[in-house]
Amino acid sequence: MGEPEVTSTPTAASERIVAIDALRGFAVLGILIMNVQSFSMITAAYINPTAYGDLSGINRWVWIISHIIADKKFMTIFAMLFGAGIVLMTGKIEGRGISARGFHYRRTMWLIIIGLAHAYLLWYGDILVTYGLCALLVYLFRKLSPVKLLVIGLAIFAFASLLYTMFGLSMPYWPQEAIQGNMESWRPDITIIAEDIDAHRAGWLGQLGPRASMALFMEVFLFLIQSGWRSCGLMLVGMSFYKWGILTGARSGRFYLWQAAIGFLIGLSLIITGTYKNFAAGWSMEYSMFLGAQYNYWGSIFLANGYIGIIMLVSRCGIFRKLTETLAATGRMALTNYLMQTAICTTIFYGHGFGLYGRLDRVHHLIVILAVWIAQLVWSPLWLGRFRFGPAEWLWRSLTYRRPQPFRLR
Repeated sequence: MGEPEVTSTPTAASERIVAIDALRGFAVLGILIMNVQSFSMITAAYINPTAYGDLSGINRWVWIISHIIADKKFMTIFAMLFGAGIVLMTGKIEGRGISARGFHYRRTMWLIIIGLAHAYLLWYGDILVTYGLCALLVYLFRKLSPVKLLVIGLAIFAFASLLYTMFGLSMPYWPQEAIQGNMESWRPDITIIAEDIDAHRAGWLGQLGPRASMALFMEVFLFLIQSGWRSCGLMLVGMSFYKWGILTGARSGRFYLWQAAIGFLIGLSLIITGTYKNFAAGWSMEYSMFLGAQYNYWGSIFLANGYIGIIMLVSRCGIFRKLTETLAATGRMALTNYLMQTAICTTIFYGHGFGLYGRLDRVHHLIVILAVWIAQLVWSPLWLGRFRFGPAEWLWRSLTYRRPQPFRLR
């Protein structure tokens, strides 16, 4: 309460780190590849492709490729960038001799509130609450050396993997009612599926009950056994990468080539192996829910690093300047674009809109993804040509600083 007031003016475009903005834009577009399955199908279909929908022919390959290239990879990048952002923003404030504590926790509080509104009013799959809760903790580690941040981050990241491995190995000793409860969430019966579809094809009020229940499950139970550990660990890794200059494009082209090559080689090897094993096991709950998920859990962090290496190389290459600038504009409005994806997709799939929930095959999801990508790649630079921030970024910033921020460009 007694800390000096943090004042700020909007960061000039020339002061922004274009490589970070471009990477954030790449991530916000990529995350839709997996989220669209959550928008359009029953919850179980996200983790178990055999739970709902056609999984033959081209639909099978759409799921396989989406899983390999997207599942958890873009969330990994987002979490790392969030951690890097904490170091970047608090460092600027503390560089002026002012404590960043009040600023950080106020900013984080408002992000959690925005996330809660997103989760309970629109879509249960919100990630903002998870990031906000993790940000309350990882802030305390921000001044550690990059090596310590990396080691602690990977240890925390590994803890969720250890928990899942223990769950999978101990399942034969579980009480039957616990196994049955897991099976209902892994491969729900026709009655549960029908109830889920009816709820999402209903109006907004009809969706509220199932949405609130699932949001609470993700923010409490899933946070404690997986997403909280994973996100905290990745934020610390992101802090270390920022301090090493990896996320800012400051390393050599040779470094990024090796980062991309190693990331793709190890990441794809793990993920493809895991995908094969899960199909060979028939996507049984006993194997695939916990043990079979470990290949992608670890493979995702390697493949995300491969993507980071590629985007850093593209950002450094002058011939791709227009692409980099477009991705950077999309990344500068990442919060707005993330929330817009929810608004667009829930309108397409839920009952208050066109009610296509459960009606489209996976191959048709590609049309939705492509349309949203084009819209956001076009509108982001156009919007930032007239305004300093995206609408959601402006609101978040104004709430954080407790006064309306400049919005229009002069």
